Amino acid sequence: MLSIQDFAAEVRARCADGAFDAQDLARWLRATPIEPASLEPFLRFVPGRYTRHLISKNRDVELLVLCWARGASAPIHGHEGELCWARVERGRLRFRSYREVSRTPLRLDSGPTIDGGPGHLDGPADIHAVANLPEFGEDAVSVHVYARPYDECDIYDVDAGTVQRVRLQYDSEPPPAKPSLRGRSRSGSPTSLSSERPRDDSRFF
Repeated sequence: MLSIQDFAAEVRARCADGAFDAQDLARWLRATPIEPASLEPFLRFVPGRYTRHLISKNRDVELLVLCWARGASAPIHGHEGELCWARVERGRLRFRSYREVSRTPLRLDSGPTIDGGPGHLDGPADIHAVANLPEFGEDAVSVHVYARPYDECDIYDVDAGTVQRVRLQYDSEPPPAKPSLRGRSRSGSPTSLSSERPRDDSRFF
């Protein structure tokens, strides 16, 4: 069992220079548990939506902790053709994958719906939707690995027949590395961004 920081370091090493086998990485992600206590500094729940907390990011791979309040969901969205895995750490999440058949008019084929509890690994996903259904009765936490990172994605609204491009945002980021302790929190906790910029709840994916 690894702390989230050691888990992130191992993911970075395995994805260095983009030279990794997706099946091998998926097996490792599925088999390597994370110490629950190490996730505590990143657990921040907001009613009605989910929050995104950056753990680590370089040119090859990005790792985040997502906190899903009861009833929170992410609409159908794409991953820019990159590989994306999501592993449930706490609670339950519903995953449903899709395939884009055409954009004009918009048509998606839907795949199976899977309800995953702790340890369930979804991916690598291309287009999918994720939800913490109210009937699940509890908050949920997931760890996400994106290889490679991306800053924007497409949101699919099948009912309206539209695809919207949105820019991704974080609810917290690690404090910047500094040669001294001045300006850093004593706890070393991630820096909250909730008071630094306005939020559009539809843009957390």
